[in-house]
Amino acid sequence: MRRIRIRPLLPTGSRLAGLLLAGLLLSAQAPAAHAADNGSWSVYPATTRLGQRPYFYLSADPGATLHDKVTVTNKGDRPRTYRLYAADAYNTARDGGFAVRGEDERQRSVGAWARTGRQRVTVPPRGSVDVPITVTVPEDAEPGDHPGALVALDEQVDPAGDGSVAVGIRRAVGARIYLRVNGPTVPALSVDDIRIEHTQPLVPGTGSSRAVISYTLRNRGNVTLSPKVALRAEGLFGRTLLARDLKRVPSELLPRQQVRLTEKWAGAPQLEWGEVRLTASADRTRESATASYFALPWLVAGVLLMAVAAGTTLWVRARRARNRTA
Repeated sequence: MRRIRIRPLLPTGSRLAGLLLAGLLLSAQAPAAHAADNGSWSVYPATTRLGQRPYFYLSADPGATLHDKVTVTNKGDRPRTYRLYAADAYNTARDGGFAVRGEDERQRSVGAWARTGRQRVTVPPRGSVDVPITVTVPEDAEPGDHPGALVALDEQVDPAGDGSVAVGIRRAVGARIYLRVNGPTVPALSVDDIRIEHTQPLVPGTGSSRAVISYTLRNRGNVTLSPKVALRAEGLFGRTLLARDLKRVPSELLPRQQVRLTEKWAGAPQLEWGEVRLTASADRTRESATASYFALPWLVAGVLLMAVAAGTTLWVRARRARNRTA
């Protein structure tokens, strides 16, 4: 199963490439940018009377058919042939990045509904070609957002940088598609499965301690959300130990998608008992979840375990002695 990752291009126009046999990377720009461009070619919605569009922003009723055009521009000095196809989008599990499914995967949403007028297009050097796109929304399409991308895959396989013959590099560029099917919208967000892992010094006070807080951020609704997550940790008697807004949160959490995230807590308490609360919020939705934690240095834990073991041994011996004298 091959999947394609859409990453924002750097301001310098850096290229993104993937090993053909290991996977294929798809380059695209952030929503505030212009055409999806990897420096060699670009893909973007055809210019209209309203000007150039960075992405396809579409809206339709169930059963409707939309018509549009995509422009593929070749910036090189020789002709290039690209394969065109639509694909569904999803959030990567590792960091929530925007990605689309591979051409050989089953498409269930806009990737299955969108069709290009030509599956392959040859673009002359420093030229552009417009290709018609038709999006046919099923009658039973679920209301809400259906994100995806229109992908232009370069059919030429470039040699790998290490000179390998068996492994080559294939590149693709994708223009994002943001399709909303009209109907009830239900924003819903949740925080699940909070876990806390402590790293403690052997001897209390001889070094720093830290904790890693991991959690699952889940979009349970049918619209794309831009979530914010706040972290608050409290100790005994409600003392505030940590309060911050988390930065490593996906800018777009797509419908029915989830991502596992982590947050480092430097200087976490070495001896404490309390609670961690994560609050996720987005448009018209706000949810919180908590998890208890117990921080105990290794040396203290070892001494307590030894004391418990010794006490248990003495109790067993005393009970045996009473049984023998009875």
